[in-house]
Order: sequence, then C-alpha cells, then structure tokens
Amino acid sequence: MQFPFLNPTPQTRLVTDRFRGYDHRLHAAEGSFFDTENLSAREYPLLCTREKRGTLTVLEDPGGLIGKDSLCWVADGTLYVNHLATPVNDLSPGEKQLVSMGAYVLIFPDKKYYNTQDPADFGSMEADLTLEGEVRYTLCDADGAELGAPVVSASEPENQPNAALWLDTSGGGRVLRRYSEAQRLWVELPQVYTKLTFLSLGRVPALFSRYDGVEISGAAFEEVNGSKILYAVGGGDQERDCIVVAGLIEQGATVEGSVRLRRRLPEMDFVCEAQNRLWGCRYGNDGEKNINEIYASALGDFKNFRQYLGLSGDSWTASVGSDGPWTGAINYLGRPTFFKENRIHQVTVSASGAHRLDETVCRGVQKGSHKSLQVVGESLYYKSAGEVCVWQGGFPQPVGAALGDIAYDSAVGGSIDGRYYLSQRETATGNWSLFCFDTERGLWYREDALHALCFAAAHGELYAVDAASGAVLAMKGSVGEPEEKLSWMAESGLLDYQTPDRKYLSRLTLTLRMAAGARITLWLRYDSEGPWEKCGMLALMNNGTAVIPIRPRRCDHVQLRICGEGEARICAITRVLETGSDL
Repeated sequence: MQFPFLNPTPQTRLVTDRFRGYDHRLHAAEGSFFDTENLSAREYPLLCTREKRGTLTVLEDPGGLIGKDSLCWVADGTLYVNHLATPVNDLSPGEKQLVSMGAYVLIFPDKKYYNTQDPADFGSMEADLTLEGEVRYTLCDADGAELGAPVVSASEPENQPNAALWLDTSGGGRVLRRYSEAQRLWVELPQVYTKLTFLSLGRVPALFSRYDGVEISGAAFEEVNGSKILYAVGGGDQERDCIVVAGLIEQGATVEGSVRLRRRLPEMDFVCEAQNRLWGCRYGNDGEKNINEIYASALGDFKNFRQYLGLSGDSWTASVGSDGPWTGAINYLGRPTFFKENRIHQVTVSASGAHRLDETVCRGVQKGSHKSLQVVGESLYYKSAGEVCVWQGGFPQPVGAALGDIAYDSAVGGSIDGRYYLSQRETATGNWSLFCFDTERGLWYREDALHALCFAAAHGELYAVDAASGAVLAMKGSVGEPEEKLSWMAESGLLDYQTPDRKYLSRLTLTLRMAAGARITLWLRYDSEGPWEKCGMLALMNNGTAVIPIRPRRCDHVQLRICGEGEARICAITRVLETGSDL
C-alpha cells in the first residue's frame, strides 16, 4: 500500500536587474516604476538616488537666469553678474528673456543690454532724443563736408555759373548737379545728403552711432523727416554737434525749433541670437495694422532693426502667412527657428542677405511652454500641446509616452550631460513635477515637485531658480550648500498581472546597497484595492549590501512601494512565482 503523491507546484524565478525608470501607464514595461521620487538613471542599470542639490543663493523677485563666462541673473529689478550687482538696476518687475550675444547680456522686454567684459558699456537698445534750439540745414557729402548753396533753375544755368551747385528741375524731378571745370559741364550728383548742425545744443549725446536707422520728426524740411540712416554723427571724436542724413533740400537755412531722433526696436514676443544677429518674432496688432512677422537686426548690431544700406549685413523683416501666435524661438544648429503650436518656421541665413524662410506643418511648441526648448547634443527637445517631442530637422517625434495620459502645461526645460530636465504643471490639479529624461538611454524619472522658473548651464553645472522660494539651485550639487538627507520613493506598477493562470507570489526579495545611516521602508498593496500595508523596515549603521525577503499573502497581483532616506542603490528585485491551472 502506498501513500498518495501530489505533484509539486511549478515555480518560476523572475529577476529584475535592469530598471527602466518612470512609466506612468498601467501596462508599464518590465523593470519600470509607476511613480518615482528623487531617483536617477546615472548608474544604470541600477536604480539609484539622484545627486544632492546645492543652494547657491536666494533671490528676491527673481526674473531670469543665463549662463555665460559667469552666471547672470535678474532679481529685484537688477542684473547681477557673478553675484555682483550691475548698473542695470531699473528693470521692470516680472519674468525676463535673457539672450547672450557675444559678451553682451540682452534683457527683454526692457530692451536693455550689459557688456560682461566692459562694465561701462550698458544701457538701452533704443534711443529717443529731442534737440531744441537753432538748427542749420546745409547740403553736404556723406562725411558731412558742406557743398555750398545750389542755384535753383527750371532750365539751363548761366554760362558762367556763380555757384558750384545747380538744382536741375527741368526734367520734372529734382537733380543736384556740380559744375566740372575740366569737363565744362554740369555733372549729376547721384546721392545727396543734408547736414543738421545743432547750434544751440552743441554736442549730441552718444546715444546714436553712424549707420543707425532712426525716425526723424520736427525737421524744417519734409525731405529730412521720416525713416533715415545716420551717415555721420558729429564732426569727430571731440565734436558731436551734427548729424548727416540722405535728403535733398532746395536751399540751406537756419531755423529755430526742435528735432526728435528715435531709434526703436520692434516689439517682439520671443528673441534669440543666431549668426551674429538678434532675431525676433511678433504676432498681434500695433494699433494700425495686424502683425505676423519675423525680424533680424543688422549684422553684429543688436540695436538696429531698421538699417537698410543695400548691403548683405542689413536688417531684415519677413511677413508670415501661417495663423496663430508665436509660441517660442531658439537658435537650432545655427539657424533661427520659430514655433507656433502647429508650425515650425526656420530661417536659412544667407551671406548675401537673401535669407530664406521655411515652413513645416507639424507639432510645434505648446503655448506657454516656450522655456521648454532645449538643445541636447544635436537634438532639440520641447513640450508640444500633447506630448514631449524631439526634433532633428525633419518631423518631430514623441518621446514622452512614459509620462502617461496626464495633461501638462507651462513647461520649463534645462539640459546638462545628456539629460533633459522638464519642470511642468499638471493642468487638472495645478501640481508641479520635475522630470529628468536620460536622452542616451531613453529613460524618464520624476524627481520631485520643483517648480523651476528657469534653467541655465554654466561651468559644467545646471542651475535652476525655485519659483516658490527664489533659491538658485545647483542641480548636480557641485557648488552651494548641499541638501540634508535625501528622501526617495519608487512605486511599482501591477506585478504579475500578465499571467492569466492561477498563481501565488511565494516570495519577493529586494537586493540593495545602502550607505551608512540610510533606511528603507517597504509597503505592499494587493489586487489594486485597500490601503498600503507596511511589510518591513531596515536601517544600516555602516555601508553594506542588504537582501530583504518579503512573504506576500496570496493574491492575483501586487504593487510594491519602496520608501527610503539616504543614499541607496537598488540592484535587483527577485520574485518566486508559483502557477497552477487557468481555472
């Protein structure tokens, strides 16, 4: 007689030793986590805590941040360079667009500039000056040398002219001619200039330079008013009592009055620097007409957007036919690139000045997420209306599927060491989250609830301004006051729901390497119901490796939450699964 024999239940050993980061989808990939906090892929395939951040300083009313040879920021209406206040201290409240162009920091919408290599070189990009008193108007050449008084005639002048110039009106127009003794005839002067000498005022302040594009009003002659180029300002280094503009007046005069000179920049929604020019875009109404345009400054001169000399380095303007407001601008691989929510417009810069504007109908930048634009390596990342995209010049591709179905907006981006940081707001709740995307491995991690006002990289460090506290944070922790003990968390998706058979998770083992003083707490939730149940806690006094076994109760599927404090690395999660029939 024999005892009955039961066949042993087959067991399957599943080991997860490659961790795939954040995946906020119910059907998450093996090795990924439904939620994470303060974890990183820097030691992939292990799962480790992120670097401790450093606090550099705390700003009052922060407005912007930019990285150059020194870290620069705007706070309380003042521009700071390397922690030192600059004379640019009358800025308006609110967020700024800071643009680097050579040694200059350009500040918008205030239209101010500061030279980080020459502290005496700063001021406004625009200029507005009214000169009052006696103004003498004379004809001159482009350098300001006066030509004398013309003879006005509708027919041929006298055989022996008593003046060197003749204003010829016989052809229905007006042509200025000079008498040539050698040729014994009157030779046309193709370009004529008018010199305005300000007798009462004397020196013209050094707000204007040669070849500035200006608006002139109040002049005694209509030929002088309007959009003009300043071909000369003053007679030399020590004398700035005159200006020279193109314009043909019939006779010289000295008139008492006032003349207004204005050098203006167009209102621009977004700006960037590319190919030694300042570029901008504008959508709206200026009070007279609707505007949908892209602008470029003169070559090497961010102050002049109306300099038209007929040269390759002139200013440039293009009207755009696509509808909708602009949502962002960036220099991508040397080409100024402008975005709408459903368009990408890119300018091909020509050395001859014949720039070309290209249009791609595709996913553009989400409105309000213009700060998400970041070049990582040679790829451009940004937040579109529906997802995070990467663009390399063709059509954008989505890379944010792991973020789940949650709608986000107001995204702000930064990048360092091949990592793309994205601080964005959950549209439904208003809660903020900071995500980090490892572009080389394609892994996302949610770090914490940081609302970053802006990011800037300088000297191998990525800096961020905490919008809540005004603190300037060093994201890698290379400078500043480091954080205290770091708290972290990893929450798995649904474990073992993929198997339809009757099953029993007999054992779950967690393998970690922990630093001295670190501690972890483990929680389980069964079958997606009920509260989280605490199933263990461990603290180490010294550095070491810990192997933690867990005996879960029988269930269809389970979720694991690991909470910790201090530095730790999760090496592996092992599951022993017993399966039976499918009934």
